[in-house]
Amino acid sequence: MGALTFLLALQVRAGSGGGTTTVAPSGDAVASAPAPDPTTAAPEPEVTETAPPPPLAGLTVAVDPGHNGGNGANPLTVNAPVPDGRGGTKACNTVGASTDAGYPEHAFTWDVAGRLAARLAELGAVVVLTRPDDAGVGPCVDARGRLPQEEGADLLVSLHANGTSDRRAHGFFAIVADPPVHGAQGEPSVALAHDLVAALGAAGFAPSSTVAADDGPLQRRADLATLNHAERPAVMLELGEMRNPDEAAVMESEEGRQRYADAVAAGITAWAGADG
Repeated sequence: MGALTFLLALQVRAGSGGGTTTVAPSGDAVASAPAPDPTTAAPEPEVTETAPPPPLAGLTVAVDPGHNGGNGANPLTVNAPVPDGRGGTKACNTVGASTDAGYPEHAFTWDVAGRLAARLAELGAVVVLTRPDDAGVGPCVDARGRLPQEEGADLLVSLHANGTSDRRAHGFFAIVADPPVHGAQGEPSVALAHDLVAALGAAGFAPSSTVAADDGPLQRRADLATLNHAERPAVMLELGEMRNPDEAAVMESEEGRQRYADAVAAGITAWAGADG
């Protein structure tokens, strides 16, 4: 019996057996199964579970690996003045720091950025990077800061490692633009910084021994063009001290760089959850 025949069928009571007889539109009588026992519970309907979306679905993250591998060989380009976002100028970029063993900051930030991008993608985010490789020059600091709004990103995290000459200095710290030149540089950026700082601490990294504020290892600065040009919540992270022997060893190891990436991803995830 086809589905349409079934839907058009007429049911009539027949006899005392409690069953039903289906009378099809053709007039043929077809015996059906006995009526179900009313004392028997009906089977539970099947429930199809839909997997929840990943935690960062719908989020676009701009990641800025500080410096670049070709900067050192191109001083005229990297020293050219660009707008600093506050009416003055800054050098386009700098070479960056390095460990005593010669491991450069630009290579460290590029590696961590790649690991971070992969982890964020696993969590459902779209990731845009300020540079495509570690062999180029720039981009300039103002262009890095404009990337979030140009690419429709929801936030910017700029990755760096500090290079103080004091080898006793250790620990990470975060930096936000202050005073803000855009609304996103105020409390939204501070909230992002707090979540990143908390995640790095939870991952076992020590806070800075030289940077301290009432709300943790957080600097407020007006001189960083990357942060000044951002119109989204933006934080620069100095992930550690490259000339501290212990922290240099962590930065030079693949395991250490993965730990940094995972911690930053955890901070972004915490911020996205609170912000959403």
